[in-house]
Amino acid sequence: MAGENFVDYVKICCRSGAGGAGMSHFHRDRNTSKGGPDGGDGGRGGHIILKGNAHMWTLLPLKYRKHVIAQPGQNGASALKKGANGNDIILEVPLGTVAKDAETGEIEFEITEHGETKILVDGGRGGLGNANFKSATQQTPEYAQPGQPGKEEWKILELKILADVGLVGFPNAGKSSLLASISAAKPEIANYAFTTLVPNLGIVNYRDNRSFIMADIPGIIEDAHLGKGLGLRFLRHIERNAVLLFMVPIESNDISKDYHILLNELNMYNPDLIDKPRLLAITKCDIVEPEYLELIRPEIQIDVPFIFISSVSGSGLTELKDQLWAIMNEVML
Repeated sequence: MAGENFVDYVKICCRSGAGGAGMSHFHRDRNTSKGGPDGGDGGRGGHIILKGNAHMWTLLPLKYRKHVIAQPGQNGASALKKGANGNDIILEVPLGTVAKDAETGEIEFEITEHGETKILVDGGRGGLGNANFKSATQQTPEYAQPGQPGKEEWKILELKILADVGLVGFPNAGKSSLLASISAAKPEIANYAFTTLVPNLGIVNYRDNRSFIMADIPGIIEDAHLGKGLGLRFLRHIERNAVLLFMVPIESNDISKDYHILLNELNMYNPDLIDKPRLLAITKCDIVEPEYLELIRPEIQIDVPFIFISSVSGSGLTELKDQLWAIMNEVML
């Protein structure tokens, strides 16, 4: 996934169409000089609609489209003719796209299925023609409704990527190295924090020609749930991963503490995340002697299974894939 092409956040100004005005008109022809009201209704203004597309993986097409404007509805006409509705604007988005109100930050809906459509900004209602206001006491109403104005609203669209396994860890925990070593993905790898600024996806080949998708989520830091270190932008990508693989390097001063900090950040952001199946991989184990691993094993006090791995030497990677596959099968049962 090319970083420059992966866009997971856009802010757009949406202007729906105004409704057409109803018409005030009375039927007239060469045989009728004073006919009844026959003013038609105005057409609805165009909606702005989001539509799910399973073949898209980025919001890039909307990155440079800052204003989206729908057409107004047409006015009603005589002979009870209804004005045409304004054409809707349909914006195709990847599955996992969340729509928010830019002013309040309130989540309005999420697109999760291919072909699913939801109205982002609704068009104005068309006005009623004067024929609608005829009654026993008012046979010749002259009043017709104007159309409702359209709405102009700023919206935020955020994308949450979908993967079988999501990698969760602090910056420089070895997530990109793991993805590069067991898939064909080529994420940027360097010895400094926040090398990964956008998620990377890789297809991990397993036994008997089976495979699963792994997502390298940008690194989380303490207080990420408060927005520190772009935490909120990163955390949302974890929501659509079936299994979470926590990663803490062997050089950590306290592996158990780091694991619980990561777990707490997920809990503070969305308590549902801690209900996802999870596994801990202790990384970079090639830099220590095998005896050291057995020495610290009893000191690791956590509530999930853990495994020692090295993306450099390949140690533990086959066992890691076996455990992840077993967990994924449990999730699907």
